[in-house]
Amino acid sequence: MKTAIWLVIYFSVLIWSAINPKDLATWALEVAPALIGLVLLIWTRKSFPLTPLLYFLILIHSIILMVGGHYTYAEVPLFDWIRDALHQTRNNYDKLGHFMQGFEPAILAREILIRKQVVKRGGWLAFIVICICLAFSAFYELIEWWVAVLSGDSATAFLGTQGYIWDTQSDMMYALLGAIVALVSLSRLHDEQIEKLAGGPLPEGAGETDDARASRQP
Repeated sequence: MKTAIWLVIYFSVLIWSAINPKDLATWALEVAPALIGLVLLIWTRKSFPLTPLLYFLILIHSIILMVGGHYTYAEVPLFDWIRDALHQTRNNYDKLGHFMQGFEPAILAREILIRKQVVKRGGWLAFIVICICLAFSAFYELIEWWVAVLSGDSATAFLGTQGYIWDTQSDMMYALLGAIVALVSLSRLHDEQIEKLAGGPLPEGAGETDDARASRQP
């Protein structure tokens, strides 16, 4: 996706989400990560450009945040319809958000770890990526708790528990599922794009597991 198209989509949704949001404070809290992410992307665009796949996932994640900020996560109309159609007891848009909270960061963490040659591809890479995603999800739950303590009743829309006592645990479970699904479904495509971005095959230390390397030795 061309940068201009990416930015047009991003700012179009951002402007829409900022027009008469359900709750302005909730909008600011929900959209803040997308804005911070944009600043980081601009800051690192030359020193550490990302793969097209990751830029696309960041855009999708940002849109999910902006839609949730506009309506609040408990009142997104499409998921109200799904709730009623499936006879559910709550609006589950927040679970989509937390699934994406694991899905997109998994590819982000994977890209950084591979390209910076922090860890080799293989089982340990997947394990570390999943741990990072779970840690990030848990930290976000701490942020929600801090916001609730500081703002009292006004944090209800931001928390979006909808009376579900296991909301925090299920949020982290969905982030875990998102990370696993991302790794299983996108790792091969991601590797191809990383190699293309690097202008050739990945360095040996970042490109294969110990077992694969041992199998090539006489």
